[in-house]
Amino acid sequence: MDQKILETEKAITFVKYRFTKHLAQQLNLIKVSSPLAVLDGTGINDDLNGTERPVSFPVKALGEQKAQVVHSLAKWKRLRLMQLGIEADRGILTDMRALRPDEDYTNLHSVYVDQWDWEQHIDARERTLARLKSTVKRVYEALRCVEMEVFERYPQILPVLPAEITFIHSQELLVRYPALSVKEREYIAAKEYGAIFLIGIGNKLSNGEPHDGRAPDYDDWSSKNDEGYFGLNGDIIVWHPTLECALELSSMGVRVDRDTLLSQLSVRECPERALLPFHKMLLDGRLPQSIGGGIGQSRVCMFMLKKRHIGEVQVGIWSDEMREELELAGVSLL
Repeated sequence: MDQKILETEKAITFVKYRFTKHLAQQLNLIKVSSPLAVLDGTGINDDLNGTERPVSFPVKALGEQKAQVVHSLAKWKRLRLMQLGIEADRGILTDMRALRPDEDYTNLHSVYVDQWDWEQHIDARERTLARLKSTVKRVYEALRCVEMEVFERYPQILPVLPAEITFIHSQELLVRYPALSVKEREYIAAKEYGAIFLIGIGNKLSNGEPHDGRAPDYDDWSSKNDEGYFGLNGDIIVWHPTLECALELSSMGVRVDRDTLLSQLSVRECPERALLPFHKMLLDGRLPQSIGGGIGQSRVCMFMLKKRHIGEVQVGIWSDEMREELELAGVSLL
């Protein structure tokens, strides 16, 4: 019996249970079931950066119609809000399981992805930076509560999150460090502040490049916000003291409305998507206005338990060579 791995499994269960509870309380969410795969051609699957290949397969019972393993549930959740009749200021929370075979292996990446995917119905007047920030603060408070509970249960794991999260726009960060790469800028900001919410992911910055890619049909990354920058979305990034790196825990944002969807489809040169079933429903005004995001379950566990490799908190596909190398470094993969 491997006692070390058993203790880790217990700790993982504790972190996931407690965070689910705190997040649901903070955002007024109800837990729902979710799909592992969706039908191709519906426009529901998340296109991420637009380059990742989904795992697809034919469904015999549907006449060999193709289905895709989800990348995330960014658009499915909004559809589900409508189907369930979820009222404003309430939302849904689900456990998302995905396969992303194009991911490069690192300490933080594997083929298997697990997230808490959540979506909250909001009034159209709340498609604002203020609403985004207030929601980020609630998510962050859930993280801080869990960190303190982990410390109470495992006193050797010291809490490191600051009392408040710092908001920075990706353009501001570029202006501060114009000679640095995206990841270098994130590294410096996360190390300085401990926890940041980086606003504006997807729109081009003054250097002609976006901070990172975002699909055009879920987050609103193009609207001008109250601070004069573009974007009503962003990433929660924390400083991981064991790895000494910036660790992205969550991607979230106010979702597109009719006008921003059409604009962003045009910018990304894919206006034909407007004919897909999901997009037609949005353009016809049938989908609720919403805010939502995904929070990496394995990454939150990595951070809370101060683990050095994602394979310490999830069962993944690793080469024998990688397993042996990590074992020599004292890292036990599940």
